[in-house]
Amino acid sequence: MRLKDKVAIITGGANGIGKAAVEVFVNEGAKVVIADFAEEQGKQLESELLEKNHDVLFVQLNVASKESVQSMVDTVLSRYGKIDILINNAGITKNAMLVKMTEEDFDRVLDVNLKGVFNCTQIVVPHMVAQGYGKVINTSSVSGVYGNVGQTNYAATKAAVVGMTKTWAKELGRKGINVNAVAPGFTRTSMTEKMPEKVLSYMESIVSLQRLGDPKDIANAYLYLASDESSYVNGHVLHVDGGIMM
Repeated sequence: MRLKDKVAIITGGANGIGKAAVEVFVNEGAKVVIADFAEEQGKQLESELLEKNHDVLFVQLNVASKESVQSMVDTVLSRYGKIDILINNAGITKNAMLVKMTEEDFDRVLDVNLKGVFNCTQIVVPHMVAQGYGKVINTSSVSGVYGNVGQTNYAATKAAVVGMTKTWAKELGRKGINVNAVAPGFTRTSMTEKMPEKVLSYMESIVSLQRLGDPKDIANAYLYLASDESSYVNGHVLHVDGGIMM
């Protein structure tokens, strides 16, 4: 098992890519904290995995609140005594064209997608430094690399996550901590399920593999970066996008 006895926090772990990551990680022997604002889905996933004898814990989390993050970290340390892996996967969208985007929607996406990553990493990292080991994996997006129509706020946060990743890799590498990012392409989640078929077909057409990603495709990238196999990978942005816009 590639993550045997490692303690991993996965934010946004109750749904979509986060849920797939939780399932992949427990099957690789990790003790996984499902950290998500969605209490009903989080508790349901926790119950399902406990029935399969996996070591999981659901903690309701608002990543935009430093107090909520601190409470979550305190709970994890009380239960497990350490944190080996942090997956900053939580994210939201509030899409609109530039001239129609409200200040409220702009600020909300920045609070979750950018400040949330900062909050979680800032509070978790001192415990990794103390143990001389840690893996931090941030979720960017192809939107943060190429931009995307109607996603001024989202693209800005995902581009900023890349900048933070590279900065933290330089700051924390000497402390035994690897910091990397994953940039998913168009992936089949609850968000894409709401899109018109015409839009989905177009999205598939601009991917060289001619399909959308599966959440497990992204989860497997998280797994590689969380494992000891990536011990010499630091400050990297791993594109998992099927070859979009090549």
